[in-house]
Amino acid sequence: MPTDDVQIKRIPAVRVAELTGLAAGFAPEAIGPLIGPLYDELCRRLDRAGVQPVGPALAYYQDTPDGQVQVHAAMPVNADRADVAGVAVVDLPEIDRAATIVHRGSMDEVMPTAQALASWIENNGYRSVGRIQP
Repeated sequence: MPTDDVQIKRIPAVRVAELTGLAAGFAPEAIGPLIGPLYDELCRRLDRAGVQPVGPALAYYQDTPDGQVQVHAAMPVNADRADVAGVAVVDLPEIDRAATIVHRGSMDEVMPTAQALASWIENNGYRSVGRIQP
């Protein structure tokens, strides 16, 4: 993956509807079997509630104290928190400066892209705050 695809940009705040699950680790083989069904269920619940996504799907990940990874499958929405039963509606904050890269291809092959981004961050004097989010 060419590191010249890395861009520094501002990520605007966004309201998302999301479902979460726990993965055993951060590797694609731990997250892959979990995230697809989370998106399927999220889309079903949004459809039942008559809520249309207003942008592309996104995912983010958080470490848990027991070493697992909380996986967030999210869709941007213009909905109030009470509009979608059984789905969390949260406001993700703006990120003033983020190093970004676009992965092209299967999520099973995302690690080289994530590693290229991590290398770029290190080689260009930046530091990562939290996990790289494929």
